[in-house]
Amino acid sequence: MAEEEKVVAQEAKPEAPATEAPKEERAPRGDRRPHGDRKGGRPDKKGDRKERREPKDDMEERVVFINRVSKTVKGGRRMKFTALVVVGDHKGQYGFALAKAAEVPDAIKKASEAARKKLYTIHLVKGNTISHEIVGKYGACNVYLKPAPEGTGIIAGGPVRAILELAGVQNVCSKVYGSRAPINIIRATNQGLNNLKSYKTMKELRSKE
Repeated sequence: MAEEEKVVAQEAKPEAPATEAPKEERAPRGDRRPHGDRKGGRPDKKGDRKERREPKDDMEERVVFINRVSKTVKGGRRMKFTALVVVGDHKGQYGFALAKAAEVPDAIKKASEAARKKLYTIHLVKGNTISHEIVGKYGACNVYLKPAPEGTGIIAGGPVRAILELAGVQNVCSKVYGSRAPINIIRATNQGLNNLKSYKTMKELRSKE
């Protein structure tokens, strides 16, 4: 009896469902590869775009002033930005420029390139100061520059300090009279520095041996 019951139980046991055959992986359509993975092909324009390299030189640049300007036309107002940039190598060479563009970074870049194209040179005397007192004039702005002993530093305002530091002057006193527009102060300071005479020339003018 026990053996017959075992046989009946085995016959009544449901058969396990047949397992489906694994699906074959779909082969890639053709032998084409993605644009970026193609060997020997052109690189992606967006990802591999190289940045423009800046000119390598010893010039340090400083943004003195940024102003927003607008022009009223038939369709409305066109907004632009002007940037005043001073460059110098701290060894007697300096330059400055004012440029305008639709965006601030573009205006700074244009002004920096223009300043590097037109450089001025001044002669520094002992103590990294100027040779004598001078008054630079431009329009309604007057800038007074006076040599100072070593250790004094640069006693000057923003625009005057920028152009003197980048030119390499380390000891000087200054005072601005009249117009306070940054571009006028820069131009007046430049006019004074360009009119500086050497120590030897000043001795000859004063009739000293």
